[in-house]
Amino acid sequence: MPKYDRNFTDELRERLSVVDIVGRRVPLVKKGQNYWGCCPFHNEKTPSFSVNEEKGFYHCFGCGEHGDIISFVMKSENVDFKTAITELAAQAGLKMPDYKPKPASQIAREESYYQIMSDACDIYQKMLLDSSGAHALEYIRRRGFNDDMIKKYRIGYAPKNNIIANKFINVKQDNLLATGMCRRGDYGLYDFFRDKLMFPIFNAHGQIVAFSGRSLDGSEPKYINTTDTELFHKRRTIFGFNFARDAIHRANRSIVVEGQIDAIQMQCNGFPETVAPLGTALTEDHISMLCKANRNIVFCFDGDAAGQKAAARACDIVMPFLRDASDVKFAFVTGGKDPDEVLKVGGPVAMQKIIDGAISLVDFLWNAANAGFNVSTPGGRSQAEKFIKQKTDKITDVNLRVEYEQEYKQRIFNNWHKWKKNSQNIPRIDMPTVDDITKNTVIFIVNKYPQIAERYGDFLATLNINFDENVPDINIDDKSAEKFIVSLKLQKYMARLQSEKKDLTAKLLAGENVRDKISALDAQIRDAQQKIDTLVTI
Repeated sequence: MPKYDRNFTDELRERLSVVDIVGRRVPLVKKGQNYWGCCPFHNEKTPSFSVNEEKGFYHCFGCGEHGDIISFVMKSENVDFKTAITELAAQAGLKMPDYKPKPASQIAREESYYQIMSDACDIYQKMLLDSSGAHALEYIRRRGFNDDMIKKYRIGYAPKNNIIANKFINVKQDNLLATGMCRRGDYGLYDFFRDKLMFPIFNAHGQIVAFSGRSLDGSEPKYINTTDTELFHKRRTIFGFNFARDAIHRANRSIVVEGQIDAIQMQCNGFPETVAPLGTALTEDHISMLCKANRNIVFCFDGDAAGQKAAARACDIVMPFLRDASDVKFAFVTGGKDPDEVLKVGGPVAMQKIIDGAISLVDFLWNAANAGFNVSTPGGRSQAEKFIKQKTDKITDVNLRVEYEQEYKQRIFNNWHKWKKNSQNIPRIDMPTVDDITKNTVIFIVNKYPQIAERYGDFLATLNINFDENVPDINIDDKSAEKFIVSLKLQKYMARLQSEKKDLTAKLLAGENVRDKISALDAQIRDAQQKIDTLVTI
């Protein structure tokens, strides 16, 4: 019998949930940390067949059958190993590789990678306590990190010189390059990370596979990560997961935040079940890993536009992973803050309030439809309904999808087609407000000129106006009406730019190098003002 590459079978086990695979043949009910059902391998009336999502195994306490997703498919469908993994590969969306034994040279190479990463981390840790790393140590302590936290997360400092290239001169160059720690230049190898605060990235087993370096001089990007290597793939790596794994099971949920520092501070301040993606948007692989640990997820993002966009993407990706036991929620940190700042100012109690105030996925999607489309018009409602259907169609659990569809049909009928515009007891995202005169003018335009409402529906939806209110008639033609809406949009845009400039000016006074950003904003402000002036003269 040929030996098979464990990398591929391990990836199958990582991508596919044993609960999903077994659940297609055996009705399962969750009790405690395990799922239970009647064993498919012997006749029984009382469920003694246990499935453990975390370990990826099933076990029958009646007949003793035990195994993982591969053995389950083999036994339940009476097929051989290759047929089973071919079927599972199709479900996971993976291409079947040519199977061959893992060469001893590859095993040795991978072991050398792990050793290089661990030794590099030791060097970075020492440099953080060296005089050359004083500014990095001051920064991380100013961010609220104590010595125990620095030691636990093995935080370090990469100096400005090529310390790794120089320290690893006796290591095979190809292996050093393969870790992403160094690159080859005209004059030999040079360090990829220089003058960076260093956060090691661990795999699920606690081995260092990469690093994330944070700039200390205000330069962009704030973080740079090791490029993808044999050991490290950003799409399949979650920061802090190795520390959070046990806590996720104890808390019966995971919390997902946007950055590494946020994740560490959350873990050290009462929320050990917190993790973060690595400088990339959430991926299907991230969600798959989290759902295998626990299907209850709270996405906690900043309340700004970027945070709302990240939440919308998370909602989109998580849909196929939903099951009737899933509890997915969205929490937002408002006021220009992030979890790290909230914990500093208000402590765990303030953060707990934000987590407790998280809204369900059902409500989040409903709010997104109402905010993204002008549901006061037939066209807007049609677009919103298509938007909701597009999302719910991604739910693979048929019964659950039907329940979602029924829920939204009820809401659409009660809130849109019955024209009940009373405020709902659903948390809303804060939107810009307008004065009464402007509000009445906008309402009149929307009802008088529906074509204008359709054209600027995305913007009008952000004003949080009830377009069914009765307002006095206004003597305004369609061209003037459109000029009014465009002018209002430009004014809102101008106000946002001014607010951003105010924040940047405060950072400039605090010593941050943001002059280029302020100059860019000034150019945008001048351009917006010119457009407003042009509108006036038309």
